[in-house]
Amino acid sequence: MLASALATAAAGTPLVTGVGVTTAHATGEDDLYSSNTDLYTQLAGQEGTDFGRRYKRHQMLDSESSGKSPFHRTTIMALHGGGIEIGTSELCLGIAGYDPKDLSVWTPDGGPVHDYWMFEGLLSTGNSKLHVTSKNCDDHVARSMAASSLNVLSLHGCKEEQAGATMSVVVGGLNADFKTYLHDELRAAGFNTIDGSTKPDLAGVNTTNPCNLTMLGKGGQLEITTDLRQSLFGDYSSRAARARTATSDADFVLFTGACRRAIARLEARAEQQIL
Repeated sequence: MLASALATAAAGTPLVTGVGVTTAHATGEDDLYSSNTDLYTQLAGQEGTDFGRRYKRHQMLDSESSGKSPFHRTTIMALHGGGIEIGTSELCLGIAGYDPKDLSVWTPDGGPVHDYWMFEGLLSTGNSKLHVTSKNCDDHVARSMAASSLNVLSLHGCKEEQAGATMSVVVGGLNADFKTYLHDELRAAGFNTIDGSTKPDLAGVNTTNPCNLTMLGKGGQLEITTDLRQSLFGDYSSRAARARTATSDADFVLFTGACRRAIARLEARAEQQIL
């Protein structure tokens, strides 16, 4: 599966041009835009052509005074989705409990759906210029969703040389328990994980990173190497191909399932109970 993905990428198909050779942006030093607001201002009128935003905040309703209704506690985010850090949009949707190909509910584990937010590069090439480093993300919807969630799991893509290993996930964020559960579940599913504390540029510990702007002031972040992201799809060659093949790929199911189990363990903790 990985070999075919690498071969497809090498063939130069449109939406994956530059895979593996784009500039790394974890620190924001090479960003063209100082914030999301700056990007939206400079690219006014280009949403839907150059970039896009997708999100789902599930309706919360309690019209009965005699009881209480469930409250969604976790939001899944892909701040650099679409063609920026390829594969993170589809993983965001899958972990949230939605099939990327048609946004139908997809919860093979029988668990709940989660809220999600994504910023996506839609250019045919050169999407890396749309990167805004996480600590500078000031999108109003993204920040409001994080602020009203107990947990955020933010998905990112990194290069193998940044992680210091191939086929790996760097687990970061300020929620130590969440990190432990993510390590446990991803490793149990056969994936190699690396502690973000050993990779400061990928650690996700900035307090203005949306993953840490939760009600608890802490969250989780995954930095997934390019080769691992490629291996999670039956066809990685385009946005449509990734969406079409995601949920039928065994490794995609394993990866998203592991993340969902980590979230379930986190939400079972006493501090996660909403009185």
